Amino acid sequence: MSALGAGLLAEAWALLTAAPAPAVEVTGATGLDGPLPVPDLAVGAVAAQLLAARRPVTDAAVAVDAAHVGLAFRSERHAQVAGRPAGPGFAPLSRFWRTADGWLRLHGNYPHHRAAALRVLGEDVEAAAARWAAEELESAVVAAGGAAAAVRTPSAWANSPQGRAVAELPLIGLRRVADGAPRAVGLTGLRVLDLTRVIAGPVATRTLASYGADVLRIDSPRLPEDPAALVDTGPGKRHVALDLAAPADRRTVEELLAAADAVVQGYRPGALAAYGLDPAALAERHPHLVVVSLSAWGGEGPWRNRRGFDSLVQAATGIAAVCGTADAPGVLPAQALDHATGHLAAATVLGALARQRAEGGGWHGELSLARTAHWLLSAPRRPAEDGEPVDPARYLVTLPSATGTVTLVAPPGSPPWRAAAEFVGGTRPAWRPRT
Repeated sequence: MSALGAGLLAEAWALLTAAPAPAVEVTGATGLDGPLPVPDLAVGAVAAQLLAARRPVTDAAVAVDAAHVGLAFRSERHAQVAGRPAGPGFAPLSRFWRTADGWLRLHGNYPHHRAAALRVLGEDVEAAAARWAAEELESAVVAAGGAAAAVRTPSAWANSPQGRAVAELPLIGLRRVADGAPRAVGLTGLRVLDLTRVIAGPVATRTLASYGADVLRIDSPRLPEDPAALVDTGPGKRHVALDLAAPADRRTVEELLAAADAVVQGYRPGALAAYGLDPAALAERHPHLVVVSLSAWGGEGPWRNRRGFDSLVQAATGIAAVCGTADAPGVLPAQALDHATGHLAAATVLGALARQRAEGGGWHGELSLARTAHWLLSAPRRPAEDGEPVDPARYLVTLPSATGTVTLVAPPGSPPWRAAAEFVGGTRPAWRPRT
């Protein structure tokens, strides 16, 4: 493989297969340069899922177009409906705020997170934040039910309890959790129950959908996702609203689980336990499943149950400090923690299915944005890429939808989706017949 992405691919592939990674040819440049090796992260993560999709035939040549990868990692910037931008972007509250001793990043895209931050800070956020110490304000917003992270240096994060806990985790955790006979399920018609939100988990499941998986995403009617965000993260999937607290809807979910092949979870660790949907409970009731869990901060440490997003993980782990200046923190050239973790999660589903074909049993995979950030901060840094600006037009795909033609960045290396996000209403959701 070209040096670009080789380190991440080697590490991920060994965790998925205990074998050396096959050769991959990489051409072009991602356009994701900066002080950290984001091109290596992006290309390596995409290469891992492309190879995993080809198992057990891993000697087939795999090529990665780095320019396509770079655009896919910024896919939300190119999503359009009927020729108009569809991406919601960051809410005004979702930015860095100067504090008495540094900086804090808030996330206020969801109304309940915005309300929590304003309960602590009031309407004049700038003036109020300037009176707080950053870590004290972080704790206050989190305690109020909001989402925030103080900007730390990499060394401060590494020496924190959560930083130490994350450093002990593998980039990808994959283990057999239940006994069972081998199962051979193809990619086309693979049944994936999608219990994810925001970007990382949806990137994983939209990737599986591009291979022909039947992906059914469930959202709560009490906590709906922004439809604009689903334009980019929802292609190839069916979306349904089910209330896990309602007995009838909960029975529907149980019926879907019984006939599913994989579950991808993107909620905070423990958030689904009240409904019997945590990995341990699923392994007990449905030992045939492959379950892959994504979180912001990882499954260990004092922050394991804390809310988090890519932007907050960048702030807390030291990425924002590395990407910034003496005057202000900065950001990565894309929400690369989300996208890379999403592709690695898709690779984990596919890798677990291959293990299941050979060894049987139920499997659980676990990844986190914070552990992906740890890899990015620890990886060797390289000179800037050589490459010209890329016209995105050749990488776009148009799909029909009920609200007008949807234009999206096609998935990098996997087949294009056949349909935009489909919203299922008024009928009881069911899996499509296998082909």
